Amino acid sequence: MEHALEWVPRQATRKDIPGMHVVRLAVRENRLTTSAITEEHYVPAIETTGRGWVIEKQGEVIAFAVGNSSTGNIWALFVHPNHEGQGHGKALQKIMVNWLFEQGLTRLYLGTEPKTRAQGFYEASGWTYAGQDTNGEAIYERFSPQDS
Repeated sequence: MEHALEWVPRQATRKDIPGMHVVRLAVRENRLTTSAITEEHYVPAIETTGRGWVIEKQGEVIAFAVGNSSTGNIWALFVHPNHEGQGHGKALQKIMVNWLFEQGLTRLYLGTEPKTRAQGFYEASGWTYAGQDTNGEAIYERFSPQDS
């Protein structure tokens, strides 16, 4: 396993968006089936409605996360397939969830494709299954530790 100092998460900026989108398009699960999400969609997600974080290796974005500080929605948490299993998703999730709760949110939620490794990842990370939405996505939620 790589030394953690080689891949410390940092806040995403506009210059990271092309690399973030490369990661998003490279994933094997929860794939984008349309061009409904473009690079332009990342700007408000990381600057206005929330914040994003990236992990880089040798100058390339290899993982990223974006959370919405208004709604509590986890907009994205993706790791490039060539860099899975090294703790990047767990590290990004921790910093994002902590930041969102620090913003005063009491409930976070996300949707993911059912019967995927992502679903197992979220269940193992303390998220609670809350049912399926109208598009068939598995919905998970997590409550602020102060509210438990």
